[in-house]
Amino acid sequence: MLIAHVLREKGAAVHILSAEATLEQAARELNDRKVGALVVLDEKGAIRGVLSERDIIREVARRGAEALTDPVSAVMTRDVFTARLDETVDDGLGRMTDRRVRHLPVIGDGKLIGIVSIGDLVKHRIAAVEAEAAAMQAYIATH
Repeated sequence: MLIAHVLREKGAAVHILSAEATLEQAARELNDRKVGALVVLDEKGAIRGVLSERDIIREVARRGAEALTDPVSAVMTRDVFTARLDETVDDGLGRMTDRRVRHLPVIGDGKLIGIVSIGDLVKHRIAAVEAEAAAMQAYIATH
């Protein structure tokens, strides 16, 4: 199964945020959108970073509530790992595990076209394994 299949099923909505927004604004956006990460783009639409719930929690734990007035750019992950539509779900899961990230922006034709979470990929991997098991059971039952 490919990343393209995951995006086709879940949709390509990507929630973005300005690098100048405060962490408090980011936290509200994450809550309102019910997502775990926001992509930060520059004025040309290129990815500048990813801000996750964990990034905010770590900063607040380190510095207290005053951190909520800091700009997103101060704590966002700048070294962003991405995925391509033609990559397999297993490739994406491997990259997330190796790099210890939970979200991969998806790039197509040099542009941001979606985002997948580790939960999205695990869900699709489990569905594939269940389908394989059902096919094996059906095969065994008929032979």
